[in-house]
Amino acid sequence: MAIWGIDLGGTKIEGAVLESANLPDVLIRQRISTEGDQGYEHVLGQIKKLVQILESEVGHYPEKIGIGTPGSTDPQTGLLKNCNSQHLNGRPFKDDIEKVLGIQVALANDANCFALAEARMGIVQDIQPDAEVVFGVIMGTGVGGGLVVNGKVLNGRQGIGGEWGHSFLDESGGECYCGDVGCVETILSGPALQRYYQSISGVEISLKEIYHRYNDGRSDDFAVKTMHRLTHFFGLGIGNLVNIIDPDVIVIGGGVGNIDLLYTDGLAEVRKHVFNPTFDTPIVKPKLGDSAGVFGAAFLVA
Repeated sequence: MAIWGIDLGGTKIEGAVLESANLPDVLIRQRISTEGDQGYEHVLGQIKKLVQILESEVGHYPEKIGIGTPGSTDPQTGLLKNCNSQHLNGRPFKDDIEKVLGIQVALANDANCFALAEARMGIVQDIQPDAEVVFGVIMGTGVGGGLVVNGKVLNGRQGIGGEWGHSFLDESGGECYCGDVGCVETILSGPALQRYYQSISGVEISLKEIYHRYNDGRSDDFAVKTMHRLTHFFGLGIGNLVNIIDPDVIVIGGGVGNIDLLYTDGLAEVRKHVFNPTFDTPIVKPKLGDSAGVFGAAFLVA
């Protein structure tokens, strides 16, 4: 049976229909603008519009559908929270979209969908298809994570399973937008690393340029210090995560995850903090790119 997924983003909504969970060939992918500036009800209508477009392509309407959201659903209240798309916060999104679509809907945040897609049809299937526990890390503008156990998302009692980006890492990160100090996100996100470089050099440049300066042999001690900060705290943060979860595979997504240093020096730093004589967990780049969110959403109803 075909599985359907929707990835609800701040600027676009993407939909996909896969042939089945066991044979996840893509039958159709489409995207339309979110148009969130026109309000919550309009976004619900845009999702319905996209589902109707998919229906016209595949010739039937889904019995149920998975939706990846930019935040999490609070299991106690049923309301969305922690969304960067502010119009979604505090809304009973699941109830509302089920009424609009007239079908059952399964929800998970975008990091969980990323982890689920890479576990079920991405890089994990290539390197360790029998993996039971997969942790997907997002390191980009923000830092998040998703935990998949035996092919299913582990949301947790508060609906925040995998949210390692707001665990404490080091006070030097400063205040986080969440109200705490020293969260992982204040140190390992792309903007945080750029702020650190600027604070020690007085120069504002992109993370891509910082890494280029680190690699190209020029004497930029500030770039060296920034990359050392990244690998040191990556090792500490991931090491703590391994000590708690001990996943079979860790997949690193997001723009910061493209820095190759994480998979050499960063991996060496992780080993220092793991409570075991050896550490052989694969830490890998993803396979599916920006497709992971919508494919993972589809697997929510597999």
